[in-house]
Amino acid sequence: MAGVVGNQELRRGAFFALRTLAVATCYFAAGRLGLLCRLTVEGAVFTPIYPPTGVALACLLVLGLGCWPGVTLGALLLVLSIGPPGPDLLGILVGNTAGPVCAFVLLRRVGFRTDLSRLRDGLALVFLGALAAMLVSSTVDVVTLVLAGKLDATHFWPIWLAWWVGDAMGVLLVTPVLLVLFETRRPPSTARWKEALALVVVAAGLVPLATLSSLSALFLAYPLLVWVALRFRLAGSVLCALFTSVVAAVAATDGVGAFAHLSPVEVMLKLQLFNGSLALTALLLSVVITEQHNTRRSVAEACKELAEALEHLSVHESPAGRAPPQAERRRERGAR
Repeated sequence: MAGVVGNQELRRGAFFALRTLAVATCYFAAGRLGLLCRLTVEGAVFTPIYPPTGVALACLLVLGLGCWPGVTLGALLLVLSIGPPGPDLLGILVGNTAGPVCAFVLLRRVGFRTDLSRLRDGLALVFLGALAAMLVSSTVDVVTLVLAGKLDATHFWPIWLAWWVGDAMGVLLVTPVLLVLFETRRPPSTARWKEALALVVVAAGLVPLATLSSLSALFLAYPLLVWVALRFRLAGSVLCALFTSVVAAVAATDGVGAFAHLSPVEVMLKLQLFNGSLALTALLLSVVITEQHNTRRSVAEACKELAEALEHLSVHESPAGRAPPQAERRRERGAR
């Protein structure tokens, strides 16, 4: 018995270590990708879309609260990859871990479902998971950097706003994509693949035109997003929103297209307003469409079950157990 218990404890320990390492690796990889697009506001460097927050929240929702050490380890590896650790290291680790953990706790308290099949799930992810919980991470991180002397306290609020929006965008754009991938059970049909390929071609031409050209035509992304949401619902809309936001972030970083001839603060505000409205439109519109689709399917199934129950009752209520003429005719056609 002691040997069996020891083997179980060993397996649990190995599983915990592997899960922690996997979460840390995903967090670190997402952080390095996010650092490729950086903006400077009041002397502070930040990422307009910080993917690690979205990765961390998705891991917590799928694997459970017990994977939070992986988030902390990933944040540690990311900080060490940027530069030597300083006195602000502990505060940064606490902030980067506390934000996703708070988001997980808030979402679980309201009965959040990872399939995002209800409007309440989309609203919870927006207002609790992104906007509310990321107040914790941004506040802790910026206050830590100010106390460490790495940021000027006179520019606290612009830096804090940029940090908070970047963390929130990571949740709004990355978490739904990862949850959709986790919930996917079967590939689409061949006809859907053809339409998806056509959509990719259109997006590859339209999104750069809207973000990188001098026309400043960011509004062109919204008809595309509506088309994707109507045809492919959540899976297509969140991927389209993520792709558009990444291209817009690249344009903002390079100062070209719709973001040319703007001050750093104006670039930050324009980019974050565009990304925020795009993410909200993609998430909430697709969730509403999915909820209506599920409602229609439930009503159709209920009507089918009711018709079968009425037919069953009509058979048993006929004299001498004789089936009604309609049922007899259906049976005769089936026999033929």
